[in-house]
Amino acid sequence: MKLIHTIKDLQAELQACRDNNKTVGLVPTMGSLHRGHVSLVSSSVTQNDITVVSVFVNPTQFNNINDLLTYPRSLEKDCQLLQENGVDIVFAPSDSEMYPEPDTREFDYSPLDQVMEGKHRPGHFNGVCQVVSKLFAIVQPDNAYFGEKDFQQLAIIKRMASELFPSLTIVGCPIVRETDGLALSSRNARLSAVDRKEALTISKVLFSSVEFAKSHTLQETFDFVVGGIKAKPALELEYFEMVDANNLQPVQNWTDSTNVVGCITVYCGDSVRLIDNITYNK
Repeated sequence: MKLIHTIKDLQAELQACRDNNKTVGLVPTMGSLHRGHVSLVSSSVTQNDITVVSVFVNPTQFNNINDLLTYPRSLEKDCQLLQENGVDIVFAPSDSEMYPEPDTREFDYSPLDQVMEGKHRPGHFNGVCQVVSKLFAIVQPDNAYFGEKDFQQLAIIKRMASELFPSLTIVGCPIVRETDGLALSSRNARLSAVDRKEALTISKVLFSSVEFAKSHTLQETFDFVVGGIKAKPALELEYFEMVDANNLQPVQNWTDSTNVVGCITVYCGDSVRLIDNITYNK
């Protein structure tokens, strides 16, 4: 496995691969890797000749400076994990390498980016599109892999890729959870043992709501989830939205969509922001 820090060196390496007609898979990450990332890597390694994993904490997608400063970083440990799982190239650029000058591009993927995360984190998805489009242009992968835990992000990236990189296939990979159900996240490392137990409420309530939904209205199901989270003083609900999976717009009744997804964001413990989602198949 090769660790590369510059765009020039990465592109030279990838050109040699393409000269030999090798397919390239890309797994963009912000590091602090866990089994969820490994599942993306495994898909890429299986489906491509060469797998590139980027490790870059992108400053333009953070609208909370404290969240950026406290985001966990562990490149040496990440590289060891990636090497053990068959990755060929790790691309770990500096901020100045990715942004030699300010990126002033504006992306508009309304209505996908106007709700949920887009509403609560202004500018977040613009920053995501900036860095992901840069990575796509640099690596020029055949396939790129993203987790379904970031459901809204995946929808927006698919939209962007269809417009700007039509030959690129975006592959969504299922949420990976701990054995007790908590969705894996790099931010879980910031949870104390007590907060970790409290955070488990998020997935428990979502799982329970799927069964609850079978005999209740959409509004009743919404209230069930919100009530379950608010019953825990250690948790602070930022939002829970039940949306159409295709356009991410809120739905009022089960008949409004054939594919309803419940997306949730909760603060736990020392302002650790956790996201999750669940699908309701009615």
